[in-house]
Amino acid sequence: MVRGELGSIVLGPDSVGYRLYPNARVSGGDTWTATDVAVALGRVEWADSQLVTADIRWCEQAYQQMVATVEEAIDRMKTSAAPVPAILVGGGSILLPDRLEGVSEVIRHGDYDVANAIGAAIGQVSGQVDRVFALDKQSREEAMEYAKKTAIQDAVQAGADPETVAIVDMEDIPLAYLPGNAVRIRVKVAGTL
Repeated sequence: MVRGELGSIVLGPDSVGYRLYPNARVSGGDTWTATDVAVALGRVEWADSQLVTADIRWCEQAYQQMVATVEEAIDRMKTSAAPVPAILVGGGSILLPDRLEGVSEVIRHGDYDVANAIGAAIGQVSGQVDRVFALDKQSREEAMEYAKKTAIQDAVQAGADPETVAIVDMEDIPLAYLPGNAVRIRVKVAGTL
């Protein structure tokens, strides 16, 4: 979402997300979005756009801020100051220009508009437990088993196929400064959707 006055525009962090229809102004809604800004400036074509009025100076400032935010994020990820290619994916990638500061080439694959959906579909679902257990009331093995079962249950509840869930990372750290023979146990599991 985009809000604020000229000179003090705020981008997000909230978003209409999948509710672009009907919340965005281009769809007849009342919420300013990055899509509305790009459409108002003529940078993106939108079929049946219902965007009626827009302060072009406000939109230009919001757009420049959007681009600067992406450029800064890319710059933070780079391992050197040299320009790097950037692969833009997802429906929102159409909102960005073909040239970005610090980027040698902007690449949009033919399926860029659904690439993030593909990534989400093939991604794994995880579950994690990270807590301190007192070993004066249970054994280390019992605490580890409880942490594993809980992490697996969390992953399955989040949508992981129980047959594919496996332990990705597991550690236990004795905490000498706590009473009760305490240990921190961290278990992370993952499985396919």
